[in-house]
Amino acid sequence: MDRIPEVACADDLRVGDSYQLGVHPVSEEELIGFARQWDPQLFHTDHVVAGEGYFGGVIGSGIHTIAICQRLVVLSVYSRWNMIAGRQFREVKFLSPLRPNDVLTGSLTIEGIELDNRSRGLVTAAAELVTSEGVRVLTMVTEMYLRARTSAAVIDSRPVL
Repeated sequence: MDRIPEVACADDLRVGDSYQLGVHPVSEEELIGFARQWDPQLFHTDHVVAGEGYFGGVIGSGIHTIAICQRLVVLSVYSRWNMIAGRQFREVKFLSPLRPNDVLTGSLTIEGIELDNRSRGLVTAAAELVTSEGVRVLTMVTEMYLRARTSAAVIDSRPVL
């Protein structure tokens, strides 16, 4: 759908709008390097231990998967929105392990927009990451505040036709 003006405010968006994300190839070096720094569990960092484990090889950290999703969303969508700040991630689901050499892409879909009286809107969006083979890796819901061109007070005071 991608009908975003140059810099979109909350009231420019519509529930149901969906945006395609860019592509991120995950190298084994990136996957293990991230895990060594941020989530040093052996099934993320050690080939021998991981090979004998449940997943049969090294898998990516869930935190790394979220970080990739955030990067793709920022580069593809949020960089064109009049963002104030994030509020929360919720309903985070790791559906399939992230593996070395996976190529990730995905989508972001607007689920809700609530304007307030301070010229801002709380936007709720669902994100999904999939591999190039179509395997769903991650789903999550994000809430963030965007500036709005109008406030709820102005909208609520308009006469009903």
